[in-house]
Amino acid sequence: MVVSTPENYAATRRRRFTVQGVKSRHRRRAGTIAPGDRVCWYLVGIGGFAATATVASTVFEGREPIWVSVGTPDPYPWRFRIRPDAVRPAASAIPARDLVARLQFVRPWPATHWRLAFQGNLHLIPAADFAVIERAVARPLGSGR
Repeated sequence: MVVSTPENYAATRRRRFTVQGVKSRHRRRAGTIAPGDRVCWYLVGIGGFAATATVASTVFEGREPIWVSVGTPDPYPWRFRIRPDAVRPAASAIPARDLVARLQFVRPWPATHWRLAFQGNLHLIPAADFAVIERAVARPLGSGR
């Protein structure tokens, strides 16, 4: 799961979901990403899930400015190619609060503080959780929740 600002999500959308980068400090975790892996986006501020994609390459290093970090500048150098699967506009993101009761990766935190599970830029989540998120994100816009 990539935790992103709406602005950085827009940068990925502008590139038609062909590439995603993660922050410098996630080099080791990024190195485990492989073609065929799946990724979803959680948008901070909005508090929802907006897209899923399939990884299409191994991780490579890139320094072209695409994403912007808050605070200390970071070039998001660990990048991987992606192919979009289900994509929503940020304004139509699926609220995480509607899904958290079904997500295992949030269980270590007290129910009232589930947002703590979404701190950081990159998370490995269980396949069952990804499936819950993907089903919700893939629903047609306006179909209800």
